[in-house]
Amino acid sequence: MSQFWNERFAADHYVFGTSPNEFLASQRSRLRPGMRALAVADGEGRNGVWLAEQGVEVHAVDASHVALAKAARLAEARHVSVRFEEVDLLTWRFPEAAYDLVVGIFFQFAPHPERLHIIDGIKRAVVPGGEVILQGYTPRQIAYGTGGPKDPTQLWTPALLEEWFAGWHIEHLREHDTELQEGTHHVGLSAVVEMVARRPG
Repeated sequence: MSQFWNERFAADHYVFGTSPNEFLASQRSRLRPGMRALAVADGEGRNGVWLAEQGVEVHAVDASHVALAKAARLAEARHVSVRFEEVDLLTWRFPEAAYDLVVGIFFQFAPHPERLHIIDGIKRAVVPGGEVILQGYTPRQIAYGTGGPKDPTQLWTPALLEEWFAGWHIEHLREHDTELQEGTHHVGLSAVVEMVARRPG
């Protein structure tokens, strides 16, 4: 898996751009300086670096050392500090109740049931009262062909997110079509689902 992503990110340019994901940026009011955030599968750092620019203490993880090197350069160029770490999310032991916020944007590389390890890890990693922000493609995205996996078992629905975060406070859940302009690999009309959920406590 890491070889695939190393090859994907080997391009000189930033494959998914350097601007933050639009949905994540729309949630800026939830951020506060000094809060601790985990950016899951953060790739070349566009989201983790943006979070750091908002005063958040960011731990950004990804399986690609090539992507993380580019992310470090982006952070340096933006004059922010981010803790970058190379991890395999399918085997990584997520820290327990370590973050006020976990962000996962388009990390749909794992099919069921492997992805449940990641979802369970994300849920454990958030402190009581902390939040999770997710955005991913829905099965309708396959017909659009503007990015994301072609395997429907890797895609999400609102019902699936509600199942994963049963017992949490779902503060925002929306499925819709949107025009993405994220680098060269997420471009055009896209079918997405997005969620903000708060851990009880």
